[in-house]
Amino acid sequence: MIRIMFVCHGNICRSPMAEFIFKDMVQKQGIAGDFVISSSATSTEEIWNGIGNPVYPPAKAELEKHGLSCNGKRAVQLKSIDYNKYDYFIGMDSNNICNMIRIFGEDKDNKIRKLMDYTERGGDVADPWYSGRFDIAYRDIYDGCEGLFNQLV
Repeated sequence: MIRIMFVCHGNICRSPMAEFIFKDMVQKQGIAGDFVISSSATSTEEIWNGIGNPVYPPAKAELEKHGLSCNGKRAVQLKSIDYNKYDYFIGMDSNNICNMIRIFGEDKDNKIRKLMDYTERGGDVADPWYSGRFDIAYRDIYDGCEGLFNQLV
């Protein structure tokens, strides 16, 4: 069983997009049962009284353009106890990486990676919350997920 947690700042745009893109990839290959795939936030900005906001409508619409549903997904916060529950923590940008290390205290088992490191381009997945370019975020996330998938299987 391979356990992957995708992580971004608020868990309403990039990390849920990665979660559902990767779930679709493993489903299409008939190996979904070999994976646990989740996503979470490094902040609590999208979580109120313990209830997370749903996926941001433009991110949800971009997923739907590609035939993917994220219905029912709500933001959750990454917690220090998650470190022992997952094999990989895949952040969308350098700030996510710093915040994961802050939450975990350290990365003693070298589980933290940046999604774009699985592509030839490298760098960060630009946050579409600010850019408005959910199409570009989708492309980058898809390419990163494809690279991760190819490395794992």
